[in-house]
Amino acid sequence: MPTRESKAIDNAVDKLASLGPMLPFPHSSKVMGDPGGSLRELRPRAGRSQWRCIYERIGDVFVIGAVGPEAQKDKAGFDRAVSAAKTRLAEIEP
Repeated sequence: MPTRESKAIDNAVDKLASLGPMLPFPHSSKVMGDPGGSLRELRPRAGRSQWRCIYERIGDVFVIGAVGPEAQKDKAGFDRAVSAAKTRLAEIEP
């Protein structure tokens, strides 16, 4: 991942840590197609980044389960990231 994108992810994570569930769109969005509806995507650079962090709130903590490409650029890669996040996040007990 390019340094610029890595820094953008760090900044987005800082925003999530500061604002939590109040982090608005376009910085955070519900993952479309998630049947449980608990997964969200962190959208670095207000959605202009090619990367997304797939996360979920577990108790009072936001946990990033995976980082993957933006869905419109690479749907298969995004779907793999969502699947990986679901698997990893399911292993965490609240």
